[in-house]
Amino acid sequence: MARIHAETHLLDRIGWLRASVLGANDGIVSTASLVLGVASAGTDSAGILLTGTAGLVAGAMSMAAGEYVSVSSQADAEAADIAKETAELATNHDHEREELIGIYEERGLDRALAEQVTDQLMAKDALKAHLRDELGLTEEMAARPIQAAFASAGAFSVGAALPLLAAWLAPRAGVEYWIAGASLLFLALLGAVGARMGGAPVAKAVLRVTFWGAFAMAATAAIGTLFGTSVA
Repeated sequence: MARIHAETHLLDRIGWLRASVLGANDGIVSTASLVLGVASAGTDSAGILLTGTAGLVAGAMSMAAGEYVSVSSQADAEAADIAKETAELATNHDHEREELIGIYEERGLDRALAEQVTDQLMAKDALKAHLRDELGLTEEMAARPIQAAFASAGAFSVGAALPLLAAWLAPRAGVEYWIAGASLLFLALLGAVGARMGGAPVAKAVLRVTFWGAFAMAATAAIGTLFGTSVA
């Protein structure tokens, strides 16, 4: 008896994975940078936590709204394409058939086989065949605005909570170093996890997120230090 070879692909994860990694990364970087800036300006522990908490809430809402609007626009475009393709299949079936045949011929099938494949696929589900092979729309890649919004907001909140936790646990003296160190560690772990889940090189992802995170935190810390010095 032939054994069934089961394959696991990563494309069905791409929507929520992209939103989650982006949200968590933004949560860590923006919140860590924010609390580092106010800490470097000489703010007390209560002020640091209050600022970070406000940044967490505002950032999560912003991520959710932005992701929902963005992915909704994509969903609207997909819906318009689906409606257009449905109408064309209903009014110009022969032309749509020729389009699909031409696509399969370009992929290497001879005319006779391309016609056979087209006829069989269109007999089963003409719209699905055209959406997939003519427009590149598949169920796995479909836009899901609500899922993306919740994934972004949730991931941002988790990411933002990590530097806040470091700020809460660390002593006020030297809290900037604790926040920066912990945040870079969290970013490195996030980069590694995201790369593994997406099938990408781990070292490259870790280097990318830690470099830009360190750059952002250094910039806001410098601004906070300058501001605190000028006020003093």
